[in-house]
Amino acid sequence: MIRIKVPATSANIGVGFDCMGLAVSLYSSVDFEESNRRLEIYGCPKNFRNENNLIYQAFVKCCNFLNQSIPNLKITIENNIPLSRGLGSSAFCIVAGLKGANDWFDAPLSNDQLLELATEIEGHPDNVAPAIFGQLNVSFTDENSDVQTVHYNVDGSLQFVCLIPDYPVSTDQARNILPKEMSYPTAVYQVGHAIALSKALVDGNLKLIKHSIIDQMHEPYRKKLIPDYDKAKGICQQANGTMYISGSGSTMMAIVKTQKDAEKIIQQTKTSFPNWQAYHLHIDAKGATSEVI
Repeated sequence: MIRIKVPATSANIGVGFDCMGLAVSLYSSVDFEESNRRLEIYGCPKNFRNENNLIYQAFVKCCNFLNQSIPNLKITIENNIPLSRGLGSSAFCIVAGLKGANDWFDAPLSNDQLLELATEIEGHPDNVAPAIFGQLNVSFTDENSDVQTVHYNVDGSLQFVCLIPDYPVSTDQARNILPKEMSYPTAVYQVGHAIALSKALVDGNLKLIKHSIIDQMHEPYRKKLIPDYDKAKGICQQANGTMYISGSGSTMMAIVKTQKDAEKIIQQTKTSFPNWQAYHLHIDAKGATSEVI
């Protein structure tokens, strides 16, 4: 049996819209093993226990790319990444399926090749890149339609608090609420802030993070889809932290420097929003891993 473990991912990070993403220490796993039936899937809702399951579709895509026959398969899922919350649930499925098939056939593909396949399925690399490589990734598709990604090691002193509301935000809704055009001054603002944010995360410079993470491209619009955004942001700021919308939401991610501040945010969140989930996380350094059991 092959077990693939994949970290949750948090994209955009304020000013890094559709290009920046980081891996965090909230994990899901998938077990792949031979079956005497063509396909068995466990650990997910009944309507996903079929060929339309994204993990299975990614597995099949990798088999086809390798010109290998699709084996009879038993898939067992342990998912801790909530759906439609901006934590890379689809990236988990895609990366787990691709890596599972790659390891099934003795891992002939590199992580860079897996990233290309994952981006073809997902449509963009901002979540799948950190899911594969771990840490902070800045990614784009070049003029030849090849995926380029730059890896940054985030300073270990930074701590992250994941605030997950008890309601989703659909990706389509989050896309549709954005304006169709952007001014040159806003573009210049975003570029400068995104470059500074990358450096601040590497250095663990929370003061610079607080200044550089303030977005003008998507958060002013998407926060309207999260009714409790302002209150949650106030909680984070009172604990010496800053906050951004993870992916398209509804999850929000706080960045702080001490465990005491992280615990303060979690406690106040539980008091103010008892139905929410809140996790004290760190950066995942490894990305997707596999083991034979």
